[in-house]
Amino acid sequence: MLPSKLHVLFCLCTCLALVYPFDWQDLNPVAYIESPERFQNMLSSRENNWWKEGIEGFEDLPAWVSKIQALMAAANIGQSKIPRGNGSYSVGCTDLMFDYTTEGTFLRLYYPSQDDDHSDTLWIPNKEYFLGLSKFLGTHWLMGKIMGLFFGSMTTPAAWNAPLRTGEKYPLIIFSHGLGAFRTIYSAVGIDLASHGFIVAAVEHRDGSASATYYFKNQSAVEIGSKSWLYLRTLKRGEEEFPLRNEQLQQRAKECSQALSLILDIDHGRPVTNVLDLEFDVKQLKDSIDRDKIAVIGHSFGGSTVIQTLSEDQRFRCGIALDAWMFPVADEVYSRIPQPLFFINSERFQYPSNIIRMKKCFLPDRERKMITIRGSVHQNFVDFTFATGKIIGYLFTLKGDIDSNVAISLSNKASLAFLQKHLGLQKDFDQWDPLVEGEDDNLIPGTNINTTNHQATLQNSTGTERPNLD
Repeated sequence: MLPSKLHVLFCLCTCLALVYPFDWQDLNPVAYIESPERFQNMLSSRENNWWKEGIEGFEDLPAWVSKIQALMAAANIGQSKIPRGNGSYSVGCTDLMFDYTTEGTFLRLYYPSQDDDHSDTLWIPNKEYFLGLSKFLGTHWLMGKIMGLFFGSMTTPAAWNAPLRTGEKYPLIIFSHGLGAFRTIYSAVGIDLASHGFIVAAVEHRDGSASATYYFKNQSAVEIGSKSWLYLRTLKRGEEEFPLRNEQLQQRAKECSQALSLILDIDHGRPVTNVLDLEFDVKQLKDSIDRDKIAVIGHSFGGSTVIQTLSEDQRFRCGIALDAWMFPVADEVYSRIPQPLFFINSERFQYPSNIIRMKKCFLPDRERKMITIRGSVHQNFVDFTFATGKIIGYLFTLKGDIDSNVAISLSNKASLAFLQKHLGLQKDFDQWDPLVEGEDDNLIPGTNINTTNHQATLQNSTGTERPNLD
């Protein structure tokens, strides 16, 4: 169930200074309150200036509002809490857009880099993403402004536009985000995989399932940077949910395959242009992909996208579904997946009808695995579990009972072991093979959900099948 508007606003208004755990003496937020010049300079910086656009009379706000803003700004000081990768490779990051229209491919790329002396990557790079999140939450647009103040200058530990580490061919992962998410907020997964020698392409879907995404109307718009924004497609009154979600699912699978085709074309040396005109030279990717070692991973709606993609595109050797939301998958798809498939679930998100759909994939002579992370929630796979402190994290179910770093480490290590086996990697990831079988105190082999005597029903409406928050 989504947080109610009053619940969201109440929690934010009462916990402004608690979003990040910090030492008050170290940060000395009083200094920001008592020094208007220091506070104003902070707000005037390019990274923190855009959030107040559209609020008229900002300079004339009452003093008590400025004090609250100062506390919020102080709470936002400090390094990113998103973990660095645990592998031996430095990690770079860039954005790629091929074809400026809605039919094109838009993705964030994580990759092994030559160095990490470039600046860290801005986590959520545009204010419109926060506005899209506020729409997804069903709250006032001002909520997007507040989230922008908290997170607008936050970075993730990957070197922006750093050069690719060349001289090696890397396995490739295509990653699919969940409902209401977008390409940038799974960096804890993308960075860790890249630090272990993968190239990871996190697709931003244009099917109406992202909180926000953008394109350009024409070449002139590209040249002046005039973005056109698409926001979350919500259900209309009386509209059945399954037809919409299944249509979106099919588009998502095509976008994953299209992203793969484009990257393989670049690997072959086909000349392409990144519409975004960033410092990263796309030609570096030539001869960088191990074309026999390709997998697809996704979270929630992205988990069902993994299943649909595997059923349509045999170039993907295996797939990993993170806390998959199975509702959008049509029945005929389950028998069309010959590739190995791994379900990694949270303990608190799953429910009987969803697990029953997963078990439909468990057919004779098909490699299938399932584990559940004890004490975890749906958002343990998403960066917001690291970006918030304990109070907000628990109130909005962004954190579970398990430590967020432990949860993502278990998921990533189990994924690496599964990928090594089914992509034929010559690495040491097999040290984590027991995790794939659920052999750890923080894991449950299979599922915690009892499906005995439960009839799975496909609900074609906005009922209990909707995920809490992707």
